[in-house]
Amino acid sequence: MMTPQGSREGAGAVGPYPPGFEESEPLRSAFIRDVTLRQLRQTTAQDAPPSGTGRIPKRLIRFWHDPSDLPDDVRACLDSWDRLATEGFEFRLYDDVTAAAYIGATYGARESAAFARCRHPAMRCDYLRMCVLLAEGGLYVDADDVLLGDGWREVFRDDRLKVQPLCYDIPSAGMVKAADIWRPDLPVDGRIFYVNNDPIAAPAGHPILRSALARSTNRLLGEDPLPEIQATTGPGNLTAALAAHAHRMDLARDPWDFELLHNWEAIAETRWHLSYRNDARNWRNMGTSET
Repeated sequence: MMTPQGSREGAGAVGPYPPGFEESEPLRSAFIRDVTLRQLRQTTAQDAPPSGTGRIPKRLIRFWHDPSDLPDDVRACLDSWDRLATEGFEFRLYDDVTAAAYIGATYGARESAAFARCRHPAMRCDYLRMCVLLAEGGLYVDADDVLLGDGWREVFRDDRLKVQPLCYDIPSAGMVKAADIWRPDLPVDGRIFYVNNDPIAAPAGHPILRSALARSTNRLLGEDPLPEIQATTGPGNLTAALAAHAHRMDLARDPWDFELLHNWEAIAETRWHLSYRNDARNWRNMGTSET
């Protein structure tokens, strides 16, 4: 297999991944697991060459659909990032109206129509983050994330897109601990490996985001009147785009221009016990079809 530095460890580097494999959840999961282990074997993250797309700008992107109905507990999460102002960060907090205006001014009719078909704030948030990061770059975090220490500096050390790996354990209906995802001996049966779309750090124009936005737009404008959130705009969509992109780089023997974050949980944490999670503002409460 090929490491992120581009060297080969064996003849099976491209693996059993046929064209379009990223649309198969089992194959996509296996590939992301493979990516995780290959990154684990790399020497040091600092050895990664620049991708040539430019540094990640210190721009913090967040979204809350209705600024007139911002819960105090969510506001406290947002405020935890305020100290980055002294580090030269630009802050952007979008809502439904400003997000639609941004997409209309920056993209075309298809993207505006796709955004209009996002039927829940979570979908609009998913779609907006791809649009802003692709056009301008920066760091996106969810409104319920709380900044912890100074580890955020590592996210900006080079120009690679950075996302967090996740693993869902089907038998227990729960998430695998972040540290355990990197264990080479972690059993894979009954588990789904993927990447989260929170956080996303990227320079403008990154090809993974370009592919993710195009895939999401096509699905939103397709025949399904109620496309599933995760696969259409959320982590499933980003995972498919990243897997396809990484595989193309493997075939070309190019070094990866992305990184899976080892320690995001030490940089920021998600606050789960927030008031909005108990009502329709939480996408998981939309109905049984959105699980």
